[in-house]
Amino acid sequence: MLKQLLAAFVIALCSSWVQAETFDHSLWDTLVKSHVVPIQGGSSTQVDYGALQQNRANLTAYLETLSALPRSRFDAFSKPEQLAFLINAYNAWTVELILSEYPDVESIKDLGGFFSSPWKEEFIPLFNDKVSLDYIEHDLIRGSGRYNDPRIHFAVNCASVGCPALREEAYTGSQLEKQLEQQTMRFLTDSSRNRVSNGSMQISSIFKWYRGDFEAGWRGSDSLSEFFGLYKHALPWSEASIAALQAGALDISFLDYDWRLNDTQ
Repeated sequence: MLKQLLAAFVIALCSSWVQAETFDHSLWDTLVKSHVVPIQGGSSTQVDYGALQQNRANLTAYLETLSALPRSRFDAFSKPEQLAFLINAYNAWTVELILSEYPDVESIKDLGGFFSSPWKEEFIPLFNDKVSLDYIEHDLIRGSGRYNDPRIHFAVNCASVGCPALREEAYTGSQLEKQLEQQTMRFLTDSSRNRVSNGSMQISSIFKWYRGDFEAGWRGSDSLSEFFGLYKHALPWSEASIAALQAGALDISFLDYDWRLNDTQ
């Protein structure tokens, strides 16, 4: 009997510990599942901002849970749990920024202060401070040196047509690896953003802006061609183009970015 009680206590203790080391993103999960619509065969998504505006109370409730998290508890999360939290926070606060002016917004670049970009606006209460979207992406995610994963560029969403898809579910620590792989492949295989034409890779400007992240040796890739080569099995390119990619024989050019709002309207 004593052994059974002890075993039950250990199980309960372990269960409470696991719960303490995760974050509940169910509010965000419900919102994106209801208001994010896949398009182009699933390679991208649009957001029903009009419907989200009507459901803003639930978004506000989720943002409040993000803001209430103490930094000490965040620091106790596993790396995947931390990264999932930061990606969801970035995406949710981006949606909140759009809704602050919706429907009178055609592009996220229209927002922000007169002398500053929307990404530098310190409007996000997080870890007992007021921070910006740039701070979440470039300081907490990229600048921390803790995660070093270029696939985050296919997960954070800037509310624009040219952006990688806003995922139709919340990121979670337990599913993060699978989710990042899926996001990467759906973006790389989208021929409106990345393609081969006349012997040249014509790829998203994301790879120009963050080239250093993709050439920093992640999974052994030290060049953009090598990064794309990691996903050669998924690329909808001809055999000749794949062979040229692997040989490093493709020139690289960058496509113009489409900053129009990723709205369903």
